[in-house]
Amino acid sequence: MNPQEPILVRSARWLAFGSAAGIMVGIAPSQILLALSFAALLACGEKLRLPRIRLPLALFLLGTVISLLLSDDPAAGLPQIRKFYVFLELLVVFSLLRSLAMVRLLFLTWAGIGALTAVRGCVQFAGKVQEAHRLGRNFYEFYVGERITGFTSHWNTYSAEEMFALIMLASFLFFAPAARRRLWVWLLCAALIALAIVLGETRGIWIAVAVALLYLVWFWRRWMVALAPVVVIVAFFVSPPAIQDRVTSIFKPKVDDSNQFRVVTWRTGLRMVERHPWFGLGPEGPKLHFDEYVPADIPRPLPLGWYGHLHNIYLHYAAERGIPTMLVLLWMLIQILVDFWRGLKTLPPGPSLGRFLLHGGIAAVLATMVEGCVELNLGDSEVLTMFLVVVACGYLALEKDLGGAGASDCQSESSSDVGRTLPQP
Repeated sequence: MNPQEPILVRSARWLAFGSAAGIMVGIAPSQILLALSFAALLACGEKLRLPRIRLPLALFLLGTVISLLLSDDPAAGLPQIRKFYVFLELLVVFSLLRSLAMVRLLFLTWAGIGALTAVRGCVQFAGKVQEAHRLGRNFYEFYVGERITGFTSHWNTYSAEEMFALIMLASFLFFAPAARRRLWVWLLCAALIALAIVLGETRGIWIAVAVALLYLVWFWRRWMVALAPVVVIVAFFVSPPAIQDRVTSIFKPKVDDSNQFRVVTWRTGLRMVERHPWFGLGPEGPKLHFDEYVPADIPRPLPLGWYGHLHNIYLHYAAERGIPTMLVLLWMLIQILVDFWRGLKTLPPGPSLGRFLLHGGIAAVLATMVEGCVELNLGDSEVLTMFLVVVACGYLALEKDLGGAGASDCQSESSSDVGRTLPQP
């Protein structure tokens, strides 16, 4: 960061940093800092900047508003309009985090906080083991509905936050030039975060993390991908019975597993889309009208589970806001992947900050898309915030395409350029 910058500009940058890093502590501090950083951005005169996904993003938000206006109960959908506020994270991070040092520090801060929350999760897990034993309950049946949450309010949010932290840390270790400094610290953080993800027993996160890590390993040490099946098999057989049961439940669900209720939500969502293909039921519509669309051949009572959304981002947004708006979201996700991949092709061989950010960005988007098949992950403000931070920082690594003068800044990170600010477009 340039020490000659006005104090208001520097304050705005650190407020944006605090909002992006603080999301792993809680949604409230992150959003308070987001408001302060946006106000400081407006006051300091820095240019408001959005990455090149601004067109599909604008169309997605517009589709949401149109769906709301055409719905039967617009007032009920206002919470989704208020959630537009979260998208300011993309704006403030892309506009203000102009320092290579701040970008790297942000993701290492995620790793540190992720490790601390992992310790908290492990303590919670030990407490739940003791509680199940005290009550004489089967641990799997006791735990599957009351899993560890870290500092969050729900286990899926917790696992998703740890997922983003682990993916970006792995990308840093594989592709950043300074990754060997304090290597043991980052390996310890990675181990703790990975343990928390395993103990979280959120199967969609497990699969998403596996896809992301396979992608990263493929471009780091391709031959190591062949070892993945062996690692998975060994890990399965040395895992405690509760973890083994959770893995096998993907194929052989138990009574309390979420497989059957997800089938109900997906079939119900398809009926919603069939009847309202263009503009959907409106924001919050699937939750409000769920019972009206449950297929008649599904027996009552419904399987245990949460029926407040459709547990699939593609199906949910199609049912809620219409197929065109869902396709715009898909366009945006694919556009991010294409942009990041093209950016990687322009980098010279060898470790670099750009390679770390772009590979990490691709892995995080892939993980989001995979987990989105079984969960409404981008509907969670905490998850959406972290996703937008990763995307914004990935596009910062493409500044050479936007400004024409920043290629060398994003391709290497020596001691002389660690504090250099990225060029303005």
